[in-house]
Amino acid sequence: MSTILYQKEYMKNLNQLKDLAPEQMKAFSEYNDGVFKDGALTKKDKEIIAVAIAHVTQCPYCIDSHTRSAKKAGASLEELVEAVFVVSGVEAGGAVTHSTNMHNAKDPEADDTLYVRSNLKKLGQLGKSAPDAFKGYSNFNAAAMKEGKLSAKFKEIIAVAVGHATLCPYCIDVHTKNADKAGATDEELSEAVLVASALLAGGSYAHMANMIKSYGE
Repeated sequence: MSTILYQKEYMKNLNQLKDLAPEQMKAFSEYNDGVFKDGALTKKDKEIIAVAIAHVTQCPYCIDSHTRSAKKAGASLEELVEAVFVVSGVEAGGAVTHSTNMHNAKDPEADDTLYVRSNLKKLGQLGKSAPDAFKGYSNFNAAAMKEGKLSAKFKEIIAVAVGHATLCPYCIDVHTKNADKAGATDEELSEAVLVASALLAGGSYAHMANMIKSYGE
């Protein structure tokens, strides 16, 4: 029995799915193919988003597959690195923004509603409690979202997709507003969210390669 959990050769186990679950396999393939067609976002754009979301799901098979697809579609390594830094920034921001609920929990007069925009006013408390660390976070987040090889608009589109993948309502709200301000269309944002959806589904799909491997041992 192999003790190495991730090997590319395991992916061949997915060939069995057409026999194990043919209807579901067909539907998944059609869903995935539809998501990655050129639309308001190009194939290249979608593959860059896919690489970013694969780092959210931490699926090595997805990272490998979509990095190769992104490269084939014309994405540079610099663009991919910037996209993943957006992920890092948004994930850091998710923890920071959710600290407002921590402060609410300690406040007997706070509204019991967990997710309201007004909660974000309490972020200042985190800055007061840990000023140096909060300043470091703020500087990092600004650098992650700054225009570079990827436009500021596209980074905000990626951030909206990441917000949906991480299920952070604050992140979705803030970055949707930023994306709208930067000129992103509803179509672009919707397609980005569907890429996130496909990657979340794809992570489970890809890991069935390990399940089949383990079952056969």
